[in-house]
Amino acid sequence: MVWRQFGRTSRAVPQERSERIEVRRHTIVREACGDGTLRAVVTEDNRTGERETVPARGLLVFIGAVPHAGWLARRLELDERGFVRTGPGTPLETSWRGVFAVGDVRSGSVKRVASAVGEGAMAVQMVHRHLARTG
Repeated sequence: MVWRQFGRTSRAVPQERSERIEVRRHTIVREACGDGTLRAVVTEDNRTGERETVPARGLLVFIGAVPHAGWLARRLELDERGFVRTGPGTPLETSWRGVFAVGDVRSGSVKRVASAVGEGAMAVQMVHRHLARTG
């Protein structure tokens, strides 16, 4: 799970801790790697510019009100306005198994904080189920 710091602290950062979920602050996801299933992500520390390839079977990115999802276009299906398409099988799962989109970046979302929070809570459960299934 990555969260990019934009100069002030956000209460949207998840408080739940798990040894299987790592929260990375000041981080930008530069690339998602795998063949049909997520295997790793390339991250960049937005303070130092240092890049790292991190093994991953799931990914949740807090991204903000403007989609800024163009970097995902090679891997995920986006709508005509650049928002990430999800569903229909698993409501918040993208076209790439193990990658979930919630809130304002998701095509069809209502663009409200309360909805994004609810979707985020649902996605946490979906990530846990996905990790349990994929071992």
